[in-house]
Amino acid sequence: MGGTMLGWIVLGLLVLVVFWLIGIYNRLVRLRNRFKNAFAQIDVQLKRRHDLIPNLVETAKGYLAHERETLEAVIAARNSAVQGLASASSDPTDADAIRKLGQAESQLGGALGRLMELAEAYPDLKANQNMMQLSEELTSTENRVAFARQAFNDAVMEYNTSCEVFPNSMVAGQFGFRQAELFEIEIAEEREVPEVSFS
Repeated sequence: MGGTMLGWIVLGLLVLVVFWLIGIYNRLVRLRNRFKNAFAQIDVQLKRRHDLIPNLVETAKGYLAHERETLEAVIAARNSAVQGLASASSDPTDADAIRKLGQAESQLGGALGRLMELAEAYPDLKANQNMMQLSEELTSTENRVAFARQAFNDAVMEYNTSCEVFPNSMVAGQFGFRQAELFEIEIAEEREVPEVSFS
């Protein structure tokens, strides 16, 4: 009789452990799906951004005919970013693809910054209604990208933390849950220390 009772207790404990492990696994799946969904929002905004750029370049072309190098650099950076987005969209869990997309978007941001600086030097271009509208749409899209990127990075942090803590780390390792990469866009101007002058 005592052996049967001990058997039931052991069986009960095993069932509890199995349900507990299933709970950890399901939480990791939910968190991974949450950051994949957050990446889908970045995908939408970056596609919108990439679609605006050719129109912006086309509008600027007439005014910046002798600035061909800058215009070509913007288009080349845009094409690289489009390829990076396609790669990252196919598998947002691929850390290398996310890293490469961040680098491509950083280069695109720098090229766009140079284009906008040039546009400032041409009053007719700056006053062009189409250019003003495209610049406004691009700015709005940049803000949406920033919000989507923040939501993605928050979801990635929660997922990564859940994968790293014990005992989740054992389940994550056993079932192939690997660390996700934060989506970071480096913009040189944001890294520079502003100069302050009191003269």
